[in-house]
Amino acid sequence: MSHDGVPALRDVTFSVGAGELVAVIGPNGAGKSTLFKAIMGAVAHTGHVDVDGSHCHHRRERTAIAYIPQRADLDLEFPLSVDELVLSGRRRFLRFGRRTTARDRDMARSCMASVGVDNLAGRRLGSLSGGQIQRVFLARALAQEAGVVLLDESLSGVDQPRAEELVDLFAALCRHRGTALLVATHDLALTRRRFGRCLAINRRLVVDGAPAAVLDPAAIESVFATLDHPAHIDAA
Repeated sequence: MSHDGVPALRDVTFSVGAGELVAVIGPNGAGKSTLFKAIMGAVAHTGHVDVDGSHCHHRRERTAIAYIPQRADLDLEFPLSVDELVLSGRRRFLRFGRRTTARDRDMARSCMASVGVDNLAGRRLGSLSGGQIQRVFLARALAQEAGVVLLDESLSGVDQPRAEELVDLFAALCRHRGTALLVATHDLALTRRRFGRCLAINRRLVVDGAPAAVLDPAAIESVFATLDHPAHIDAA
């Protein structure tokens, strides 16, 4: 994807294993959202996306990837209740024209309970807090049985205690379900404390490694500048 002929992203190559919790950092306009949308197939690009060893040529092959957009990109007034939104995650398993089954509805309720939003079933998104909205979309991702979840600025506008709770939930999903989570965030302190790996993006992959190394003062300065060549820091 490019803007006025200038690539929004280039030279970005990485792999994420099952159960990894990865922070994606970088300045505003660095391409974090573009990266997630490219992985989802929501924007045209010349790169390759592989899931479970299979190259994704079409968006329908990316249903194992769930994308949770920024709150500002959500239509919170859309007339859809929490339980209806979560149930929509089951669409990938339905044949054309087929309605959801009792099993699908049970699955949706189970996913809501697993992230603590089963008490919000009939509520509209517009009535929820930022942290509740993130949990609802996580429940939909679980109902979708997504192996990879991309969360775009999911911690923005969430107070510190709720942010910590969300990261606890992210870690639990990684640990118990083997879900791979990539979380775009500006909270560098939280990234250092709670994440095992960090990708630093500034229109390209600048640094990939353990947060303690990526967020070293010398390294972080390079993240917020333009580099001709990306660096790699061993996460070990």
